[in-house]
Amino acid sequence: MPTPKDAGTRRRMQAVKRRDTKPELLLRSELHRRGLRFFVDRAPLPKMRRRADLVFPRKKVAVYVDGCFWHGCPIHGTWPKNNAEWWRAKIEGNQARDRDTDKRLVDAGWTVIRVWEHEGLIAADRVASAVGAG
Repeated sequence: MPTPKDAGTRRRMQAVKRRDTKPELLLRSELHRRGLRFFVDRAPLPKMRRRADLVFPRKKVAVYVDGCFWHGCPIHGTWPKNNAEWWRAKIEGNQARDRDTDKRLVDAGWTVIRVWEHEGLIAADRVASAVGAG
């Protein structure tokens, strides 16, 4: 993926947190309150460079908290008008990588849970159910 054309976009992208976002912290806090323990920001499979936000290795469950903008949420995702072609390629590339990651994990016997950042604590029920705690 080429870098963005304008320096302002490049700076904004570099400033975005890769982990410990508010939606992640909210979900982690609720799951921890429920007694669930997990690894944070970890590759579910050896030699896999893609990292899950939460990993329950014994249960083979990987959780990804996807940002509405960066992953193209059908409800809240937006398509920028400035540098539109680059942004469309970037977001669609993220979506394709997400699908590929999901397929690799499912093929390896994992359960993948994708949570949109706007879901909040509702997502904790899905995660707890997947790990057999709900």
